[in-house]
Amino acid sequence: MTQREALFEFLQHLGDNTLILSHRVSEWCGHAPVIEEDIALANTALDLIGQAQMWLGLAAEIEGAGRDADALTYHRDSWDFRNLLLVERPNGDFGKTLMRQFLFDAWQALMLEKLARSEHKQIAAIAGKAIKEVAYHLERSGDTVIGLGDGTEESHARMQAALDDLWPYCGEMFNLDERYNALILANILPRMDDLRARWLSKVTDIFDDATLVIPTDNFAHSGGKSGRHTEHLGHLLCEMQVLQRSYPGAKW
Repeated sequence: MTQREALFEFLQHLGDNTLILSHRVSEWCGHAPVIEEDIALANTALDLIGQAQMWLGLAAEIEGAGRDADALTYHRDSWDFRNLLLVERPNGDFGKTLMRQFLFDAWQALMLEKLARSEHKQIAAIAGKAIKEVAYHLERSGDTVIGLGDGTEESHARMQAALDDLWPYCGEMFNLDERYNALILANILPRMDDLRARWLSKVTDIFDDATLVIPTDNFAHSGGKSGRHTEHLGHLLCEMQVLQRSYPGAKW
């Protein structure tokens, strides 16, 4: 794999994470438990879709095949997506949605912090812009996890169940891929050696305050970054891509 191909893959990974999670979060629009949460989740989805537009737009530019962010969004099949399995998981209840959001936010905030120091000017610029939004996402999702985890008996039980269910999907965040070694050597991507330890420290602090217990099982699902996804992504893409698949090139 050439350096350009590796960079294209990595940018798809970043863009697909935010694209798929934005779709999941947007499914709450009109269905959240209170109107403030309805608005907050809709705004989170909009932030994520904006980030997806930037990452996938840059990916298309690097690819140089005449595609743009819309083409990468609506005209790829599931095996061409590079998102984490975590973000394609169904929403479940409100607590599970916010648990998924917190686990991802904690990782994304650290990733963007590193990417903002990239010697690739466009990557650094996108990361620098997105990190401001993600800092708010992380503060909000962390506070909600604490409030629900250390809340009523029922809310605590639901949050513990959400953590137990989603924890095995977190390990994929830190799988090092040899495809990206050349990008690290070129200082396009920073080294990620301390990413797992810093993420674990952050989430542990929040879970301690939330009176939640981190599962001890180290099993981790993987495959999303290589295009091996769960059946949930296929259903999501059917809904997201139906207009462009039915009427290719349709314009408003």
